[in-house]
Amino acid sequence: MTVLERFAARFSERAGRPLTTYDEVWQASVTDLPGFWRTVWEFFELDEVAQAPLADGDAAVLADDTMPGAVWFPDVRLNYVDVVLRRAGQPGEAIVGLDEDGVRTAITWAELPARVGAVAHALRQAGVGSGDVVAAYLPDIPEAVIAFLATASLGAIWSGCGQDYAPEGAAGRLAQLEPKVLFSAAGYRYNGKDIDKRADSAELASLLGDDVAHIMVGEPGEVAATPWSQIVADTDHLPEPVKVPFDHPLWVLFSSGTTGRPKGIVHGHGGVIVEHLKCVAIQSDLDESSVFFWQTALSWMMWNYQVAGLLGGATIITYSGSALYPDADRLWRIVADERVTFFGTSPGQLQASRKAGLHPGADHDLSALKLLGSTGSTLAADLFDWVDENVKHELPISSISGGTDVVSAFAGGTTGVEVVAGELSARYLGVGLESWSPSGEPLIGEVGEMVVTTPMPSMPVSFWNDPDGQRYRNAYFAHEWEGEGPAAPVWRHGDWVTVTERGSLVIHGRSDATLNRHGIRMGSADIYEVVEAIPEIGEAFVLGVDGPGVKYWMPLFVTLVPGAELTDELTARIAGEVKTKLSPRHVPDEVVVAPGIPHTRTGKKLEVPVTAILAGRSEVNVDPRSVDDYSLIEWYAERGRAHRW
Repeated sequence: MTVLERFAARFSERAGRPLTTYDEVWQASVTDLPGFWRTVWEFFELDEVAQAPLADGDAAVLADDTMPGAVWFPDVRLNYVDVVLRRAGQPGEAIVGLDEDGVRTAITWAELPARVGAVAHALRQAGVGSGDVVAAYLPDIPEAVIAFLATASLGAIWSGCGQDYAPEGAAGRLAQLEPKVLFSAAGYRYNGKDIDKRADSAELASLLGDDVAHIMVGEPGEVAATPWSQIVADTDHLPEPVKVPFDHPLWVLFSSGTTGRPKGIVHGHGGVIVEHLKCVAIQSDLDESSVFFWQTALSWMMWNYQVAGLLGGATIITYSGSALYPDADRLWRIVADERVTFFGTSPGQLQASRKAGLHPGADHDLSALKLLGSTGSTLAADLFDWVDENVKHELPISSISGGTDVVSAFAGGTTGVEVVAGELSARYLGVGLESWSPSGEPLIGEVGEMVVTTPMPSMPVSFWNDPDGQRYRNAYFAHEWEGEGPAAPVWRHGDWVTVTERGSLVIHGRSDATLNRHGIRMGSADIYEVVEAIPEIGEAFVLGVDGPGVKYWMPLFVTLVPGAELTDELTARIAGEVKTKLSPRHVPDEVVVAPGIPHTRTGKKLEVPVTAILAGRSEVNVDPRSVDDYSLIEWYAERGRAHRW
């Protein structure tokens, strides 16, 4: 019996009626939020780690359902780390770390408390207490997970940034928080090269202030930092997690910050616990027998999501290195060698695997693999087919949609629900997700704005340095609907989505980057799915630019695979595929070979700012620190200046 089936049986008892289909469970979960989340609490026996048992009554779970500002579990006191460490008695490995060269380190469940306790003791010695901030500038390594758990155990607030950021870019995020301690690494290996980060780490420490204590994984050399090895050698201190209120800040994640100062998004202990247990255990069927690997980095919310595997007792895999070095088969070898049961990746990695001609299922033993996850951008239907043919037949695929905003998923694949190529299988439990028309009417089978009409426990507690909450409200709740609009505020996420009659979803791209050609709204993701399936195309980037008067320019920029050329035949084939599979209106005005596609540091295409740049809007100011290759921005700006309207 799956975790979802066991949970549904428990929830049916509370509902007083059998909930036999996923849709019935989902409907009940959004119409009875207190009953649903109380069942989650009881199912995972969270009374064991709380200061006192959860009181009776709906108000003990959801005292106020107003958005923003819903009040969840108002009298609960607990700590994220207690939920993890109650697993310490089980056998096996808790965290496995791999680097690009294949070096493997492991921390068992039995070893985990002493590691966390040692680092927590060092933080206390540095003056860190409840409400203080600890910053990290680290690769995806086991030490990062230990440092986070140690921080959270004290009631302190964690915030991480990957070492691919330059010191100034990292400081643009972390310095806002005025941290007391910085964790960094002496370096890492990427694309076959050793990257020395000691000087960058020292520079970042200086940018964070004179009083920041600096702890470094690896040998500090000339850098004034305490070696990590010295801290974890002291094994005489077990963790003593501090019980904190449900909404006490756990971590601060940052928005991409492409056109302004990155926003610090604060999430609480309790909201993350219940939301992540729901997602990784109930929706994804993770338990003590699972091995969870999502290739990620500290700057991306999927790092936080992967750590949640520990909440459910799973072994988690961290990986420091390129996903494509020495070749596109790298991650598949990890999946096979580590007997991974849930592998999370990106459409880009799957696309690279396909274009490299890989057959992972034939070349490796993937018999342990039970679920494939994908996020970062829309997973095209043809990649579902490629996985089925080349990875594992009838392997469930969970293409998920969520974000830093809720550090979780709104929708995705789930146990027992049919996978349809190109779709997200279901709305996740407890998520009142709908597609709305411009006037705020729910739509089925039509493209609309993605909204969430009911509160989620992991919606932000606040934005950092937003005392009156105005920036938070403006980000999600200030959309002006046509006509009278909704009676109460709803969360508008900024995506175009279709909710099908089966309850599945199709994501069409960002609604603030919508292509609006001659009054017809089109999603960029639909075009990417068609164009990026063409063998010669590496990546596509389509933009809709408003010109003088009513003029409209819709160029398609592409990168090509090695050895390919943009011939007249290929251009015609692109147009033909788009016209046949979408519509004549979707055909771009021109196809242009680009030296690259600009992305945020977490891999999202920069459609909105680059569209504005092509339109010649002088107020657009893209932060170089937030872009993977800022040199591309000027190339696109020049294309805009050269375009003849």
